[in-house]
Amino acid sequence: MWYNCVRKQHTVILGAVVKRGTVGQRCVASSSSSQDSQRLAANGEARQTITSLDELKQHLGIDFSHAKLGRFTQTPPHQENLFTNNSFLTSYLNRVLPREVREEIWPDLTRFGQRAVTELYTLGRQCELNQPFLKPYDAWGNRTDELVTCEAWKTLKKISAEEGLIATAYEGRYGEYDRLYQMVKLGVFSPVSGLYSCPLAMTDGAAKTALVLSNSPHLSKAYQHLTSRDPSLFWTSGQWMTEKRGGSDVNGSTETLAVESGNGSHLLFGYKWFSSATDADMALTLAKIVPHTQQQQPTSNRLTMFYLETRRDDRQLNGIQLVRLKDKLGTRQLPTAELLLDGTTAHRVSDEGRGVAAIANMLTITRLHNSVSSCSLMRRLLQLSRDYSKRRCAFGGPVEGHVLHQLTSSRLEVTTRGCEALTYHLVRLLGREEARVASKTETLVLRALTPIAKAYTAKAVMSVVSEALECFGGQGYIEDTGLPSHLRDAQVLPIWEGTTNIMSLDYLRALTKSNGEAMTAVYEDVKARVQSANQSDDMSGLKSACHTITQALDSVTSFLQHKPHLIQHAARDIAFSIADIYIGSLLIEHAEFDGNEVSVETARRWCETARLVHITPQQYTTTHNTAIVMDGYNEDEVYGPLF
Repeated sequence: MWYNCVRKQHTVILGAVVKRGTVGQRCVASSSSSQDSQRLAANGEARQTITSLDELKQHLGIDFSHAKLGRFTQTPPHQENLFTNNSFLTSYLNRVLPREVREEIWPDLTRFGQRAVTELYTLGRQCELNQPFLKPYDAWGNRTDELVTCEAWKTLKKISAEEGLIATAYEGRYGEYDRLYQMVKLGVFSPVSGLYSCPLAMTDGAAKTALVLSNSPHLSKAYQHLTSRDPSLFWTSGQWMTEKRGGSDVNGSTETLAVESGNGSHLLFGYKWFSSATDADMALTLAKIVPHTQQQQPTSNRLTMFYLETRRDDRQLNGIQLVRLKDKLGTRQLPTAELLLDGTTAHRVSDEGRGVAAIANMLTITRLHNSVSSCSLMRRLLQLSRDYSKRRCAFGGPVEGHVLHQLTSSRLEVTTRGCEALTYHLVRLLGREEARVASKTETLVLRALTPIAKAYTAKAVMSVVSEALECFGGQGYIEDTGLPSHLRDAQVLPIWEGTTNIMSLDYLRALTKSNGEAMTAVYEDVKARVQSANQSDDMSGLKSACHTITQALDSVTSFLQHKPHLIQHAARDIAFSIADIYIGSLLIEHAEFDGNEVSVETARRWCETARLVHITPQQYTTTHNTAIVMDGYNEDEVYGPLF
């Protein structure tokens, strides 16, 4: 080893005897030759052996040094298989799937669960770190509206096709279990997908809509692409409804016009305020039809559904201008844009004025996707936090050994299991409906509880993910751990596809539309489930839980029957009460099947340690609500718009 010596009097080298040098002279480490040592000794020259880099720097007066950071570094959480290590989900599937179906799909789900936390997680993280951007012009000033997405995003589209993340639900291989198989796989995919789960949700909704409206040749063509496993043929779909006035009040806010073009198609003119999955191959959207004659008003204020392809045959945009990408709190991996439709060629695929009813098929699917995403995100964070609790030590031992931490985590687990029970039960009912084997009660329950499940699980995921991040201490707040993005991304779930209040009102609409039959179906479903557990000698430990569920159900039913004038005011409280009661019955049913102490304790805790009925009649008739909200508001002290 060679060193440049900078001092005249002493020249040293680690572990070696060296001779004095001069400025700029190179020092050569001696071998352990006794002849060299004897010569140096005979000449009376100094010898010194240096045993460490610190001694060398001290001897030479070198001031440059690495910071002393200590010897400890924290081991990060390791990733569990998102399928096999979800004991509640695997137990649930063991209960509801026939043996021959389990034997066929289990190896695929196991493999995919491992792939999710290795290959797919890496791709999803790349999407977070390489977010999409818009290049509206080229270097010569030509308008291009080029949407740039990273290679990982494109790869995830290819993988989605190959894994059949949409196709599985439509291939008919497992009959009523196709949808459950697909949604379980999507649940594994969602929390590591870099938000590619969002375009898949709309693609699935579009495929279902195309299947239902099969009389349209344009949708029949689209269906073949949307459900393909061939990456070169696979399409994703957008859902372009929200305009500047807002999203939930579609009828009252849509300004887009459709002008008949004379060749069976229409030209769309409008401005879409949110268009998630802006890079989609097609979209379903709503507009008001107007005649091609100038100065004519729309033929109806009611909306019609249209199908459009985002690019023409020459691969140029189809009369679409990308105005800007949204700068969002989360889901930044996903390109969401404001779009100007300026003569976009589109095809009518619903009866005139029946667009909202036609697109409802899409909303049922996307709301269940929303619930699956909420559940899978909760499960992802709980898996990471429990593994981390085994690796991090504090106050004299591993975090997992501290009773307060375990109590907190167990409560998060119970919440997550309840949400999974509700979500995958509704997915199973959807599969039965699509296979045409669902009973009338099952269909009514599916229609009534889908908006409730969307609202309930979306509120739960915000609480669970926030609490789970605390399990990592300060690291849960540090961006390069990859953890904070989960909380930012979760915030879209209570908003997208309808806010909590809108979902609560949708539940009431389902009751009204069915003349009360939907509530009767829910009531009878819960009663039957609880009665079965009550009659089981093995479920004596859950008798109290069954009684609590029955009392809560009767309380809510009584309110609906005797206080009809307060129902709209109470919509949100009714929805959450129904969710808690129904989930309790599902957990009791599962404990009856499973029989192990974890399932029994989960059901008991859900029913006995939480408030199941959230209805507060005294708050619905008071004039104090507005007074409380507006207390302190003074128009004289309001100084202009935000930003």
